[in-house]
Amino acid sequence: MDLQLKLDHLGIAVKNLDEAISVYLGLGLSCSQVETIPEQKVRTATLPLGDTNLELLEPMEDDSPVGKFLASRGGGIHHLALQVANIEEKLLELENSGLRLIDKIPRNGLGGSRVAFIHPQSTFNTLIELVQRRGQV
Repeated sequence: MDLQLKLDHLGIAVKNLDEAISVYLGLGLSCSQVETIPEQKVRTATLPLGDTNLELLEPMEDDSPVGKFLASRGGGIHHLALQVANIEEKLLELENSGLRLIDKIPRNGLGGSRVAFIHPQSTFNTLIELVQRRGQV
C-alpha cells in the first residue's frame, strides 16, 4: 500500500496543441517535451510546474477519449494523475475496495510510464489516472 501519493500531473484537453503551448509559454512556463501516444490517440505537451506538470492533450482523432471529451465539454481539465510506486498493487487494492476501474491492466503512457484510469463514477465525476514512472518498482 502506498503511504503517500504524489500529484503527477493535471491533464488539460485542448483543440490545438501548438496554440495551447504558446499560451502557457506566455504565462512563463516552459515545454519540456512533446510526444505522440498512438495507443491513446493523443499528442501531448509536458509543462513543468513546481513539483508537478501540466499535460496538454490534443486528440489525434475525433473518436478518441480526448476528442469525445472536447466534443461534449469543450477544453479544460480532463483528468488528475496520481503517481504510484506499484501500479498493479494499487489497481488490485482499488478494485478490492469496490472502485470501478477503466483499466484493470496498465497500458503505455507518456515517457515510457505505465498508466491506468479509475472510472469517474467512482470518484465524484473526476477522471483519475494512476501513473507508474519508468524505473519504479
